[in-house]
Amino acid sequence: MSSHNSLRGKRVLVTGGTTGIGLATVALLMNEGAHVLTFGRHQPELDDALATASSGPGRVDGLVADVAVREDVDRVFDQVDKVLGGIDILVTCAALGAQPIHEMDESDWRYAVETNLVGTLASARRAILRMDAQSGGHLLFVGSISTEIEAAGESVYAATKAGIQAFAETLRKEVATKNIKVSVIQPGSVSTPMQECSDDQKAQAIADHRMLYAEEIAETIIFTLTRSARADIVNLRIEPRVQKTS
Repeated sequence: MSSHNSLRGKRVLVTGGTTGIGLATVALLMNEGAHVLTFGRHQPELDDALATASSGPGRVDGLVADVAVREDVDRVFDQVDKVLGGIDILVTCAALGAQPIHEMDESDWRYAVETNLVGTLASARRAILRMDAQSGGHLLFVGSISTEIEAAGESVYAATKAGIQAFAETLRKEVATKNIKVSVIQPGSVSTPMQECSDDQKAQAIADHRMLYAEEIAETIIFTLTRSARADIVNLRIEPRVQKTS
């Protein structure tokens, strides 16, 4: 029995692949031999990401775009068609942290919702239309355990990730007959730029088993994407051994 589905030659779009979990995922996909397209909001970070990931046997291309902007999402998927020639896998990593809603300006919390939730839905819709036409694919959304721990200070962020969770679990039933898989990875605390603490504090949290490396989440994503065609990983929760829950 073979349980491993090769990613060599797979056409993969990774949203938010210039930092954190997205960056680590692009690098591992390259090691698996995939053809990856990714994007982020800033050219310097994109340049660094492409340079970091270019050492694998796969191929990586990128562009500057904002998943919260409808026209940018259209432009990204134009590149999916031109550069990748289609899409086998969508991995949505683009996300912003947020403060309690009453501590944020209206434009700021709306932008977080547009990035985390609306951008995910917009990317999924465009991917589904292409996957349906080619008889299948895999949608993988990076969610969060914030939807379950409901920690103070995370009201906006938790709402966006809860939306992704409900969307994914319902969408899975809607596209099952189209041979499209839908998975959600729910990370706990991870050392990424989203964390509002210093690099030294992150290093200490990792040493204390209170935080994970972004690469550990990326490994979980690769595991999920490489299961057999008959196996669906619907939700996979990964957190540090000593996860803060309040």
